Amino acid sequence: MNASIAVISVAFVGAVVVGLLARGGRKMGLEQWSVGGRGFGAALVFVLLAGEIYTTFTFLGASGFAYGKGGAVLYIMTYSCLAFVSSYWLLPPIWRFAKEHRLLSQPDFFVQKYDSELLGVIVAIVGLVATIPYLVLQFKGLGIIVEVASSSAFSPAAAIVIGAVAMTAYVVASGVHGSAWNASIKDCMIFLTSAFLGIYLPYHYYGGIGAMFSAIEEAKPGFLALSVPGTGPVWYCSTIAISALGLYMWPHTFASIYTSRSAVTFKRNAIYMPLYSLVMLFSMLVGFAAILRVPNLTGGQIDLALLKLSVATFDPWFVGVIGAAGVLTALVPGSMMLIAASTLFATNIYRRGFPNTSDESVSVVAKCAVPVIAAIAVYLTVNGGDSIVSLLIMGYSIVTQLFPALAASLLANNPIHRSAAAAGIVAGVITVAIVVTFKINLAVLIPWAPSEVQDINAGFIALGVNLAVTFGLSMLVRRRTAVALS
Repeated sequence: MNASIAVISVAFVGAVVVGLLARGGRKMGLEQWSVGGRGFGAALVFVLLAGEIYTTFTFLGASGFAYGKGGAVLYIMTYSCLAFVSSYWLLPPIWRFAKEHRLLSQPDFFVQKYDSELLGVIVAIVGLVATIPYLVLQFKGLGIIVEVASSSAFSPAAAIVIGAVAMTAYVVASGVHGSAWNASIKDCMIFLTSAFLGIYLPYHYYGGIGAMFSAIEEAKPGFLALSVPGTGPVWYCSTIAISALGLYMWPHTFASIYTSRSAVTFKRNAIYMPLYSLVMLFSMLVGFAAILRVPNLTGGQIDLALLKLSVATFDPWFVGVIGAAGVLTALVPGSMMLIAASTLFATNIYRRGFPNTSDESVSVVAKCAVPVIAAIAVYLTVNGGDSIVSLLIMGYSIVTQLFPALAASLLANNPIHRSAAAAGIVAGVITVAIVVTFKINLAVLIPWAPSEVQDINAGFIALGVNLAVTFGLSMLVRRRTAVALS
């Protein structure tokens, strides 16, 4: 066993132990297991909400996207900052409503707001469909990290399976408590590791960050601007819009809101979270540093940029430290996704089919769903080939379809009818599914249109379809109601 895989193994085992110990003798009923008994303080809520953006996407995807797409990578920092600012107004009313009605999952919120069990089922299905690619992203990153850090001594498939089993074990045992404890450790490690790499590598290879960008511009003129085909200014703005609106629409992020003991926590955290997103800049700098030092990575291989450059630069033991931080970015967010997905399955799909099921039985079903969902994600990971950023953007396109119905429900007078909310979400998701399945984009549909129009993010188009159906059908329902009353 080489030094790097030894360090990664120690971190991996440590994460599992911490996750198991986090149970702390508590009786893990569904509320305690899934939302921590609604008793988390500001620090834990911070790492669950702000810290959850530091996944394998941040560690590998951000650096890989900088390597492959240049200046377009800055969309990541932009959308996260916008979403964090919006949390000041968005999250407190969600928390208050959830506490009042003792909600456990994201679909529960829509069921109560719209008085529609069917809408809850639709939101649950959308959440599951979107969460699986995000979970695949975590497992994919885990496999990449272990394979490259161990110099291919350990296969990615084996790492993925072992990671899934370990994650399942501590999720079933400790629920969100294990995720919160590990999230605190993960955020410290990823901050220190990313900051060191983002500063050291540009100075080591180029003599400074400015010199690095000058060298890249000389070798690849225009690469640092929004000039790469398919990622121009229109793509940039539409992708930021979709991602900013969708950040809190992920089931695991939405459920994290429920864990807080106070609404004030969100307003305090919103002050610091935009600054926290600057940490992602360090991963991007590593990707830029790799462009001229680790050339010719294409397709999904761009996700290897950070690790390839690290292996070429550092001793194996320090590559293990980097890999250990990366492993935690897969295990912690992945565990939150498993908790959220299994909870919404148990409470909003299984319980709807068997309405007389006791709370204890629903809790058992949720925990039994964890290994099943993990197994599905493992299968799709081993047989999938998309890059990390591609997976994430697809997931965002799906979950953002929930935003119009959510935002409208927070208004004093909701203008959206429940049937229209359901129809709009379905229409938006179907649009995304068609685009992804058949590889359709505006360049195919309207080849005569200007390139700026063709670059619009597919999720943004789906959101437009969603809004048209939602508000069009709501107007139709109101008119029919008015006619019936007249």
